[in-house]
Amino acid sequence: MPQTTTSTAADQKCAIEAWAKHWTAHDMDRLLPLFTDDLVYEDVTLGAVNRDAAELRAFGEGFIAGFPDVTFELTSAWADGTRGGAEWVMRGRHDGDLPSMPATGRRVEIRGASAFEFRGDKISRCTDYWDMATLLKQLGFMPTQHV
Repeated sequence: MPQTTTSTAADQKCAIEAWAKHWTAHDMDRLLPLFTDDLVYEDVTLGAVNRDAAELRAFGEGFIAGFPDVTFELTSAWADGTRGGAEWVMRGRHDGDLPSMPATGRRVEIRGASAFEFRGDKISRCTDYWDMATLLKQLGFMPTQHV
């Protein structure tokens, strides 16, 4: 009989912590194994849905090209055995061109949150939420006036 492994909420919280660590290290080779083969990685703000490791790698490499020093600081993380969540702060300098956003050299600090679904200790779905208006203001593409 094959051995089965039991995943706990603690294992899943560790996976969320590793997710942030590997994004911060720009290490797609260590990030991708955190996910199931049939992963869904959605960035709601950008309207991007990645459905396999190759798509997620391309998405990640493109984002890192725009923010080559990007870091993600977890401010909270939790998991319950099936689902999890995290709040984070992304920081970096916009030194590379992104679609419709030529490099500005400006630093950004954006708060965001991610919702996770798990299958065992692997992430099957990650959905990121963050504020595009804040990014555009910090990059100078949108006025910073307050109403």
